[in-house]
Amino acid sequence: MANKRFKRLGNASFFGDLLYERAVPAGHFLRQLERVINWQVISARLIRLYVGQAEEGRPPYDPVVILKMLLLSYLYGLSERQTEAYVNDSLSAKYFLGLAVDEPAPDHSTMTAFKRRIVERGKEACLQALLQETVKQAQQQGVQFGSIQVVDSTHTTANVNTEKDERRQNKGGEPPRDEGARWGVKHRRRYRNQRGEVVEQVEHFYGYKAHTSLKSEAEMITSVVVTGGNEHDGKQFPKLVTQDRGQDLAVDTYAGDRGYDDTENHYLLESRGLHSAIKLNKYRTEKKDGNKEVWLVLKETPQYKAGQAVRYKIERKYGEAKEHHRLRRCRYLGRFRYAIQVCLTTLALNLKRMVTLLTGVHFKGRATLGA
Repeated sequence: MANKRFKRLGNASFFGDLLYERAVPAGHFLRQLERVINWQVISARLIRLYVGQAEEGRPPYDPVVILKMLLLSYLYGLSERQTEAYVNDSLSAKYFLGLAVDEPAPDHSTMTAFKRRIVERGKEACLQALLQETVKQAQQQGVQFGSIQVVDSTHTTANVNTEKDERRQNKGGEPPRDEGARWGVKHRRRYRNQRGEVVEQVEHFYGYKAHTSLKSEAEMITSVVVTGGNEHDGKQFPKLVTQDRGQDLAVDTYAGDRGYDDTENHYLLESRGLHSAIKLNKYRTEKKDGNKEVWLVLKETPQYKAGQAVRYKIERKYGEAKEHHRLRRCRYLGRFRYAIQVCLTTLALNLKRMVTLLTGVHFKGRATLGA
């Protein structure tokens, strides 16, 4: 049952449903998103973030309203101030939030307060629960997830001027502006110089990594682990597998790039009756002794070939996150606040995909702000 102490909104007023029926097309993405998700279940999860489960003090907004505001911010790549302005100018956004046409949007500061509640009360268990609930609802509504999981990581640059930050630390003894960010390797490539020598070129970044597990058929992310930029991809693999198994997902095969080619990871999959499609390093398949045979056999299995054939899907998903949802650079400071950014970006990606699979409606990806 919905909490009766939530601030009442006016979508059922004269300036609500009747006008929206005529003004917001039936095929609008936000109308379909409102329909396919059971928001009441999510509200029941989020209310735990409030003191006394919102039964004390002044009536707050339903936490789902603020979550929806944040989702609009991430869907359209807007700042939180811009999101407030967008909602005030947009009939479809007001419909999505349950506001009357003449009702103002919640102030952008409510989103800041909501994130603070997650930091202080919810922690990462709250973020994982949000992601897992949407995955569960997609399954319940018949989205076909398939049996192949693809794992990979992407980097996000910290919201820090590293040169100025280093000067502040060296001259004034100040701590780093973002104490959770770390230097990591962005790219490695080998090339021959003019003398014919093989040279390795390494490009670094300062920030964080998001390690994710994606269902290749549905193209929805099921699990996320967030680390500093220095953490090795392969070491996060068991955590992703554990998160996936906790959701009772039907999994047959895990695919990944060479960064996951660790004997312990192959053994983990074998011990759980799963197939490995982790791309093998050359030192396994080109060694001179007879131990390479087991790896040569693995490369010829149909599961290995099928897993490697769909690895591109997670790389494409990361491209979408960076190009359209601002995952190239951290919005906030600190590892946990970066985890909030990753969670909301992942929710935006998953909800876009879920709406398309269930309704055929595609996200247009553009918000028009008033002058």
